[in-house]
Amino acid sequence: MFILVISGTEVCKIPGISVAGSNPEVIPFTAPADADMVLWGKPQVIDVIPVDPEGHPTPAIITRAAYCEAGFPVLVVRVGTYLPPVVPYVEMNGDPGKDPRYETAVPRAEELWKKAKSLGEQLGKVSKRMVIAESLPGGTTTAFLVLRALGYNGMVSSASPVNPISLKERVWEEAARRLKIQNGEMEGRGRLAAMELGDPMQITVAGMIAGLTEDVDITLAGGTQMLAVAAVARQSGMSRPLRVATTRYVAEDRNAHFRELAKKIKVDTFEAQLNFSHSPFPGLADYEKGFVKEGVGAGGAVWYAEQLGVPVSRVIQKTESIYQDMMH
Repeated sequence: MFILVISGTEVCKIPGISVAGSNPEVIPFTAPADADMVLWGKPQVIDVIPVDPEGHPTPAIITRAAYCEAGFPVLVVRVGTYLPPVVPYVEMNGDPGKDPRYETAVPRAEELWKKAKSLGEQLGKVSKRMVIAESLPGGTTTAFLVLRALGYNGMVSSASPVNPISLKERVWEEAARRLKIQNGEMEGRGRLAAMELGDPMQITVAGMIAGLTEDVDITLAGGTQMLAVAAVARQSGMSRPLRVATTRYVAEDRNAHFRELAKKIKVDTFEAQLNFSHSPFPGLADYEKGFVKEGVGAGGAVWYAEQLGVPVSRVIQKTESIYQDMMH
């Protein structure tokens, strides 16, 4: 089963932090529009496709392509988005994450964890293969904060070729000052780090992992955001095998440390071999230049499709045809 957890955080409203947030009016629509896109092929909550300021399409179209070709079941879980999607979804009754520079990011984390664990327990009875993805503007920054607090020093990726590293560092410094902590001072307290510095998606996914039995194969679909979730799980006492599936764009990002962080967190990795260098569409060809990279579980959706006998070449072709249809 492919589970898309859509969420929100006030962090995406910090100027310059999120490509998804470069147009503040669109932020509330981004995650629910992604959910609509994956399941129904076009956003319903808004009448335009989510794109970054340069017009690059949401990676939801890659996930949609994998879903269309492989036909795996998809479940949307909503935890604290500003608006609900139009497609059917499971409601966790969470609020968007707060800005950790000023207050606890997920004040109701314990309650959310309990609900997520219960959801995991139920879903594990339905499917023994779980691919869990996210859509959360601003999520690489909250991932960075959590990884830093737990003692993993490395840079997270960004949806833009220019990663706002100094800005992320500044957010860390302000949040750490509020909590009076240094790098690594929350080691061994994964849930606390996610509650204070993270976002509702991290708590929800880590909680779901806690509820899934050992015989369930878990793939966390996403880049450095899912490494932060894995770190929270590891530092909440979960030693079970975990796989983080991403795209080669994140794994090969020179400004980030995906492979090094994955080793430290002790997770297996998968790098989807997407290649749009020959695409006639500039919006897709630019993925090769470091735009977008990953999101909405694109890498994990490719992994899932491959498990079901669908090669990446078919996913690439389908992505292009979806994009072409969208442009008309």
